[in-house]
Amino acid sequence: MATVLSRALKLPGKKSPDLGEYDPLTQADSDESEDDLVLNLQKNGGVKNGKSTLEEVQDPDSEVEVEVTKQRLSESAADGYPAEATGSLEQKAASSLMPYLRTAVFLLTMVISMILVLVCAFLIPCPPRDLHNTWNRNLGQEAGGVLFPLELSDVNGDGLPDILLSFTALMNASVLGVSRPSVTVMALSGMNGSTLWSSHIPEETRSVQCKGLTLTAPAEPVCLVTGTSKFLSLLQASSGKTIWTLNPAHLPSGTLAAPAVMLPDLDGDKVGDLVVLAIGETQPDLCFILVSGKTGNPLGGPVKYSINGEGKLIGPQAHVTSQGAIYILFGFGNVQAVALRDLFAQARNRDSFPPVLQREEPEWEKRRSVNLSELIDIYSGGVEFLQMVTTSDTNCSDLLITTKHNLTLLRGEDLEPRWNLELQDIHSQPAPGYFNADQTLDFMVQAQRNDNMKKMLVVDGKSGLPVWSYDLPCHMQESDALSVMTLEKKSVFLFWADEMQPALQNLEPGPRNKRPGLHHLYLLHPTFSTLLLDLTNVTDTVTASAIGINDLQKDAFYITMTTSPTSENQPGLLLVSKLGLRWAMLTQSRMVPLREHTPKISRGEVRRFLSRLKFIDFPHKF
Repeated sequence: MATVLSRALKLPGKKSPDLGEYDPLTQADSDESEDDLVLNLQKNGGVKNGKSTLEEVQDPDSEVEVEVTKQRLSESAADGYPAEATGSLEQKAASSLMPYLRTAVFLLTMVISMILVLVCAFLIPCPPRDLHNTWNRNLGQEAGGVLFPLELSDVNGDGLPDILLSFTALMNASVLGVSRPSVTVMALSGMNGSTLWSSHIPEETRSVQCKGLTLTAPAEPVCLVTGTSKFLSLLQASSGKTIWTLNPAHLPSGTLAAPAVMLPDLDGDKVGDLVVLAIGETQPDLCFILVSGKTGNPLGGPVKYSINGEGKLIGPQAHVTSQGAIYILFGFGNVQAVALRDLFAQARNRDSFPPVLQREEPEWEKRRSVNLSELIDIYSGGVEFLQMVTTSDTNCSDLLITTKHNLTLLRGEDLEPRWNLELQDIHSQPAPGYFNADQTLDFMVQAQRNDNMKKMLVVDGKSGLPVWSYDLPCHMQESDALSVMTLEKKSVFLFWADEMQPALQNLEPGPRNKRPGLHHLYLLHPTFSTLLLDLTNVTDTVTASAIGINDLQKDAFYITMTTSPTSENQPGLLLVSKLGLRWAMLTQSRMVPLREHTPKISRGEVRRFLSRLKFIDFPHKF
């Protein structure tokens, strides 16, 4: 009996100190006691006030029981029993760590993102904004010389076109104290008009060309300067430093007659080449010289021609036909063509051609048999201007030929006329742009009359008929009209004329002072064809103008070169000015009604329309 009582009082799962193993009777008693414990917990209500019933009845041997239970579980696991309880504890511990890991990863990602944002904000420079809507730059006293169209090209990499120009100014000699003429090629910042670089050259300049030049490998921005005599030089656009200069000995008996023409690679050095036209002492004698774009050395000897013609020098210009053949167009008062493959064969004295010169144009070659010469007659009779006009229906540009009395558009494929418009006293080059919604280039033409009036008209590019016209007073001679395209695929046209009547309406209310002798810059938009916008006015003579595009802000600016009136023996001042178009339209422009419009166009309507205009670069080249 005592033995039974002693066994009953033993703790569950306690080893027998004598046997060193589990006692079966003790194990059975332990199972029964565990069942009783579960029943008691259910009967007494489980947990009370956060404490279990077992905790309320403190058994002196409870701590010993817990230790023995742990020891029994560990030994059972060691003896090969399933460790489900141990695995579940490890899973619970791992699952409890997952939220902390997610939070740590999220915070680490946020910190890295903030660091990258700060690096981009403070270390990477933002594109500069053009905050200068207008500026004026005085270049000093000019001494005459040849003035050519302004060239706009981004030379400092700020995303805004800069101004390339050349002028002859009077410089003070340090020894004698007298003024002497000096020819300068200069680059002005399109942002604020500051000087980016300047370079002195030995003779007057005929042109500065920067756009579309591929005369270096690897390609870098360059500018090609053509003089009026024997100077031809390639400069770095960013600094004005000389890359190469044509040796004047290659022009022994002639002078450069026109700007150089860009050509594809002819000598296999993967750099585009050039062709220049030189004329001799007598006009019929002229020659073409092929020049390497990489070194400035001639590609063979000069190719001489003797042509007949009187009038203004036309070209030379390169024209690519629909078959890929290349022709050089030129002439004196007329337009003739010579195949580039013929020039190459005579200059290099061989019949093998590079791949770019393998093709011919049958429709053009048909005209060669008429005069049995190497020259092809294109157009004869008083030609003033020749322009290449890109068309949407073919891969070949058409030819727009302007004389003093008519305007003719020839098809580029076969040189047959598309249309012809007779118009008296055309005195400037037509300005191409989109006036209609047919996506065909139209042309603004200026015709000067004898009573100090000029007729402005827009010619439809498809039919050759006028679609808009108006007579304006104008005392300024030979001021070209310009156009700039908007995001809606329409163009605004800008031109100079005198002040008009009736009185002007200001988009910004206020009085207007009228002064005689002012030249006004007007803007015409096809949407409001019954009115003009007067943007600004000057008293000086406008000698050159150009339009630049700010791609970042979708804005445009107008660059003007003017010379002040000169006295009998005193040279005038040369001034370069910039005018932001959107700023001028919204802040200082004035409405000029051309005719009555029903319903009447309000100032607010025009202002809201102008505020939404966005300007883009012209996709076509002429």
